Amino acid sequence: MNTSNTFYQTTPESDITYLKGVGPRRGAVLKAHGIHTIRDLLYYIPRKYLDRTLVMSINQLRIGDEAVVIGKVLATGSKKTRNRSFFQVTISDGSGMLTCVWFRHSPWITEKFTEGELVAFYGKVEFYNGLKLVHPDFDLLDTGEDPVNTGQILATYPSTGELKSVGFDSRGFRRVIRNVFSALDQFPVDPIKDLSLSLPLITLTDALKTIHQPQCQEDIPKALYRLKFEEHFFFQLLMALRRKVLREIVGRVFDQQGAYVKEMYEKLPFKLTDAQIKVLREIRSNLKSPSQMNRLLQGDVGSGKTVVAMLTAALVIGNGAQVAVMAPTEILAEQHLAGFTTFCDLVDIQIVLLKGGIRGDQRQDILDDIRTGKTQLVVGTHALIQEDVVFKDLGLIIVDEQHRFGVDQRKSLMDKGWSPEMLVMTATPIPRTLAITYHGDMDVSVIDELPSGRKTIKTTVVKPTRLPKVYDFIRKEISQGRQCFVVYPVIEESEKPDIEAAETGYRYLKEKIFNASSVGYINGRMKTDERTEQMRKFERNETQILVATTVIEVGIDIPNATVMVVENAERFGLAQLHQLRGRIGRGAHQSFCILVERKKTENGRQRLKVMERTIDGFQIADEDLAMRGPGEFFGTQQSGYAKSRIVNFREDGAVIQQARHAAFEIVDRDPHLTATAHRNLRKRFTDRYQSMLDLVNIG
Repeated sequence: MNTSNTFYQTTPESDITYLKGVGPRRGAVLKAHGIHTIRDLLYYIPRKYLDRTLVMSINQLRIGDEAVVIGKVLATGSKKTRNRSFFQVTISDGSGMLTCVWFRHSPWITEKFTEGELVAFYGKVEFYNGLKLVHPDFDLLDTGEDPVNTGQILATYPSTGELKSVGFDSRGFRRVIRNVFSALDQFPVDPIKDLSLSLPLITLTDALKTIHQPQCQEDIPKALYRLKFEEHFFFQLLMALRRKVLREIVGRVFDQQGAYVKEMYEKLPFKLTDAQIKVLREIRSNLKSPSQMNRLLQGDVGSGKTVVAMLTAALVIGNGAQVAVMAPTEILAEQHLAGFTTFCDLVDIQIVLLKGGIRGDQRQDILDDIRTGKTQLVVGTHALIQEDVVFKDLGLIIVDEQHRFGVDQRKSLMDKGWSPEMLVMTATPIPRTLAITYHGDMDVSVIDELPSGRKTIKTTVVKPTRLPKVYDFIRKEISQGRQCFVVYPVIEESEKPDIEAAETGYRYLKEKIFNASSVGYINGRMKTDERTEQMRKFERNETQILVATTVIEVGIDIPNATVMVVENAERFGLAQLHQLRGRIGRGAHQSFCILVERKKTENGRQRLKVMERTIDGFQIADEDLAMRGPGEFFGTQQSGYAKSRIVNFREDGAVIQQARHAAFEIVDRDPHLTATAHRNLRKRFTDRYQSMLDLVNIG
């Protein structure tokens, strides 16, 4: 192929291989890093900028200055001292002389300079027996080539060892970007230029040019805002279209209180918080509406999401329909069964657990009761979506931890009823920017208030050497009738030899430390009956100390437990630590969370400091987002959006809100994007979200 012809016919969709300065070998490396086309390269956003617009004379330099100096080479040569060898170049600009030094230099640097030639150096001025530039960047100004590093604001790009090995350090990226700008007659079509947006947005072409080759520092934020807006706008457009489709679905109307909800409310052994009542009113408004409910219920640990979900279920059941509660694991399903049963028993609602391990006649009896409507509330796992599970009248689906289910799985459950209402619960507080992004097609309810009488949990990080004092403190709490959790990250030593193992820890605590108390033990691999029996003993205070793995992370409510010890706490994520801590502090007594740090790492120490500093789940979620990023936060990557190098969910709150407002306004006016002004918008949108068009009724 004639690459020169291809070069001059370059379009945004051209293969990166045929760009001048790339070729097959470099092209393969770029593609391995997600850069397949010219468009991908244009959207490869710099990580920071170096301002090299200020050229200084040598006699103006001061220690600590970062400056560009242009001078003629007077001398070059390798030098050696007692401790090290180095290469140096001495230059002069007429106002003085300056030495440029490379202590750890490659052989190529010694052959780069010729006496008498003009060179521009950039670096930080330091003092070693006189002023020097140490390891400066440079441009040879007598070669006839345009300088890449001099007199400009320079973009620096994220690069790996593999990219650098084929010449794609920041300097290499700047060179090929220049080739793109000289080759492209047509930049990517601006998909939002024809939209009537009351925002100060520059054009896409100007944004891309500025982001790679800014003329002044003040232009960079404008370009970055334009690119951020577009990225957020398209995802919000997807959410707006999806929400439009969902709201057009004719749903059930549950406008009667029925026989259960009022009686259950009156028999509750506690008073609902104002936040719980507010959320229940929001849900009630949905249930009265002919549109299908699609609502996210989130709240901090211990805020009372379960009772809100149960009162919602009681209202639907009172209208003659059934309710399904789907959890991602059997353990979580069992815990939900226990929690919901407590409320169902108040009013004699028939509840059952359906999971994969149930077989034979027992399973058939459960299926028969679901089909005839005898069972009013079913708690289960993925087993709920199997073909032989038939509901008489499924009116409400409650999904826990929605992100751990696929779209097809949720749809399979919805297809078992006629337009059932959907209530999604999450035990992990979600930062607002993510809630309106990944759950942007849903109404969001937040329980932002804890039940009255709760005391703030005191959290402390300790070294293993402090454990004897920790054990003394636990004995004191037990002597006052309290209970304690001790949590380990793994079950057996063979899984991770450097981590305290739960089984080993259990035996040690039971036999050596707390032999005067009753010590129980549970993990996720135990049979259900054995695990349930251990939990029942702890609930009855027959066991004072419960050693466990993260099986107790959610769904456990023991008001008498006042101490939580987490071994190898640095191994846990922030969300997990917060959930574990939430197992205590549920009664009237002061509670204490003790995090044992056995191996010091920078990231681990950062997480533990956050836990010491706050008990606010939403603050913790913000910190978790900053540390892990949105993809890991949700345990999944969604359409590349979460991995975008442009967006920053912690900092982009304002632009996300503006993008959301613009997207929803457009969809309100033109739900199928058929208007002439939306032609480019529609094309770019369908290119990006082709696989999801069936969800938004566009294509």
